[in-house]
Amino acid sequence: MDMSQNTPAGTGGNGGNGILNPQTNDVGGAGSDDLKQNLNQVINSIQKTLGLLHQLYLTVSSYNAALQLPLLQRINSLVMELDNMVKLSEKCNIQVPMEVLNLIDEGKNPDEFTRDVLNSCIAKNQIMKGKTDAFKGLRKHLLEELEQAFPGEVESFREIRAASAAVSSALSG
Repeated sequence: MDMSQNTPAGTGGNGGNGILNPQTNDVGGAGSDDLKQNLNQVINSIQKTLGLLHQLYLTVSSYNAALQLPLLQRINSLVMELDNMVKLSEKCNIQVPMEVLNLIDEGKNPDEFTRDVLNSCIAKNQIMKGKTDAFKGLRKHLLEELEQAFPGEVESFREIRAASAAVSSALSG
């Protein structure tokens, strides 16, 4: 059986044969496109590897002596594709949190990790908002108390703050 006939669909980024076409990385505006292309090549390699694993499974599950050569060819194809995947992955700088890998190892959906991280961020955001509101309330209360005790100084403070805010907004705008 010829391996080129059994390749999964969608392996277009690397020619479908596990050999990466050489590319040059131009320094310019195309850096994002290069990263997307590299990522697509890795995805295609993963898909091809999954197809090869499936073919290997089918061969092994119905193995007899006549299938020894196709089995060896599929094993060699798998090894070459895994080697290609390693080479392609060196071009991609993707960092996967260990928590995600642990969830996958436990058979759980990695979307749970994303959901938990978002919920944690929302909770921390609410805590910080509460602290910010508390400090704003404290500042307002202190200014009211200071204004009763030192009305002239508080007025000078407000003028200095207004001038400082005007200068700051002029510099940033």
